[in-house]
Amino acid sequence: MFNSSMPNLSKYSVLSMLALLSVLVHPVRAAETIILQSTTSTANSGLYDHLLPIFKSATGISVNVVAVGTGQAIKNASNGDGDVLLVHAKAAEEEFVAAGFGVERYDVMYNDFVVVGPPEDPARIIGLDNVIEAFSQIANSFSVFVSRGDNSGTHKKEMELWSAAKVDVAAASGTWYRESGSGMGSTLNVAIGMEAYVLTDRATWISFKNKSNFRVVLEGDARLYNQYGVILVNPERHDHVNATAGKAFIEWLLSKGGQEAISAYTLNKKQLFFPNAR
Repeated sequence: MFNSSMPNLSKYSVLSMLALLSVLVHPVRAAETIILQSTTSTANSGLYDHLLPIFKSATGISVNVVAVGTGQAIKNASNGDGDVLLVHAKAAEEEFVAAGFGVERYDVMYNDFVVVGPPEDPARIIGLDNVIEAFSQIANSFSVFVSRGDNSGTHKKEMELWSAAKVDVAAASGTWYRESGSGMGSTLNVAIGMEAYVLTDRATWISFKNKSNFRVVLEGDARLYNQYGVILVNPERHDHVNATAGKAFIEWLLSKGGQEAISAYTLNKKQLFFPNAR
């Protein structure tokens, strides 16, 4: 009911009040954002700190990175907890797409794995160029090896190598073979503390600061190749997926500009990732 004691309000004051109420009831939409489920190596190496500001400048889209082991990233994406998946376990990625959780997988870049160990080299693998022979010598000499043991891309590769070397690491667990159940950085710290061998991606090793006197003791075997793939989470499986912005991110990564940005990222004058989108 009208109250004659209320002050007179101009139509402009009323319009201002209505505008304020509209903002309170319907907040201004935040800038467009996507969630990237990612392996830890790309995040820990500093690659995203380099890439994502370039992408945002070009598109206005922000990318929030969830950096976990590849197995966990795939599980998260399968549950719809992300818009884009970027990991490094091709067989598992292809299974993800085949099961209908992802739209299509694309190669985006690669680097390699290396075996790191103490300078004393108890398994005598320095000078070898065959990683299967090196793994056999580590097992036969009962030299301590620390595994991530976390179903990450690095762990999956390591298990392939032990299988090829015909070594049953499950039977050796807790003796010369140790499992950290942790990310790459933590696993490297454990290996260095135990003076043990460890498999790591090269980008993480280059960016790792607590190297002590450890060094790369084996590299260059073609079986240590490390391919990264990118996939849009299927919006037909999870309708909240931001498919438009997710596609824009993937297309940028695969474009000339995105590939050049990947190539340009270096640390200690070393290139960490090598673009190879087709």
